[in-house]
Amino acid sequence: MSTLSTKIAEYRKMWKPTQPRDWDTQYKERFIPFSKSQLVSTLLQELHSSNEADKHSFLSFVEHLDATLLPPYHSIMERLQGLYDPINPDRDTLQDVCPSDAERLNHEQQVLEELQPVLEQANFNSISEDVLAYALTVHHPQDGVQVQVNLEQYEYIQFWALGQRVGPLAVQVSSGSQKNYFYKSQRQPPDRRYFKRVLVAARPKNAHLVLKSFKDIPLEGLEQVLPVVKVRTSSFDRTLLNAMLLVSGMVLFVNVGMVVLSDLKIGTSLLLFLFAGFMAFRVWKTFAQRRRAHSLELAHMLYYRSTSNNAELLGALTMRAQEEHAKEVILAQSFLMQLRASSNTTSLHECPTDVITMEQVKAEVESWLQRKSGLDITFNIDRAFENLQRLHLEPRKKTENKPDPA
Repeated sequence: MSTLSTKIAEYRKMWKPTQPRDWDTQYKERFIPFSKSQLVSTLLQELHSSNEADKHSFLSFVEHLDATLLPPYHSIMERLQGLYDPINPDRDTLQDVCPSDAERLNHEQQVLEELQPVLEQANFNSISEDVLAYALTVHHPQDGVQVQVNLEQYEYIQFWALGQRVGPLAVQVSSGSQKNYFYKSQRQPPDRRYFKRVLVAARPKNAHLVLKSFKDIPLEGLEQVLPVVKVRTSSFDRTLLNAMLLVSGMVLFVNVGMVVLSDLKIGTSLLLFLFAGFMAFRVWKTFAQRRRAHSLELAHMLYYRSTSNNAELLGALTMRAQEEHAKEVILAQSFLMQLRASSNTTSLHECPTDVITMEQVKAEVESWLQRKSGLDITFNIDRAFENLQRLHLEPRKKTENKPDPA
């Protein structure tokens, strides 16, 4: 946490940063924004509709891929949930032995280590400390709710994100937020950077691992999904409220206080003391009401944007990794076959580097994804070809291991 505190201090010295330093190199979008069924249907129409044999071969390939991926990912999910079960705060079965804090921390580290390759295959980007420092420092004017994070209250904090978007973000409006009401009155909210999915793993001190997933979380609002935060009033709100209270107090003092002073013969010092006490009570009550309104708004935001947590989240992440795995292999196979057909290559199982380089396939896939989605997506061609070659070797291994009937 010490390096994170240092980076936070560095960002506070900067003048209105609009994004983290070296953001384009820190975050590479790899998430394929289509479901597997959408992808298969589109590729079937565009690349595999020339004849029935090609169509049947492609569908058979997809069916074989699904059958091959199901057992290993089911094993991964069982292993993750088995590791997480002793420390699962939501378990509804009896627990034989209550683990100590050190044992719980060790289990949590094992779960996160086993989860890392799953998140990598699911095309999540790990949020660096530099990006987290930016998120903890910079506050967007559209965020009516702001929270204060004390890093000393955490053992560790880790974020992952996918699906970066830049555009208007829907705002949950509450009656207590003047700034949200202001944005509601506009025709369209301002564009800002946000993520379709954000995963947070945080452990407050003397507590347990909090593992949660959220949707549509802005970059500058990452800290709002942390488990131990304190709602605070923004500088704009404090200035506005203090100015309104000061003006109203002066008007009240001039119009009422001077009359009371002259009619009841009350001393000026006593009147000023009573007026100061009244204004202090008024300020305290106003800010308390504002904090309650912001706390309710934060609770509403977390309620509507939370997707899953704890053991159920481990299963959801494994399924997402399996689907991303399948989509990458399907794209690699489809465009490899297209390039081979265009280069009059007859053998479908020859090494792709013999005639067609992986960079050619990568360029074709990324161009197609950009054309279809309008997003710049980095395709992991090395992993896709590695998984594709492993898939082509599976039938051969089964044939070799099959006993001879003679």
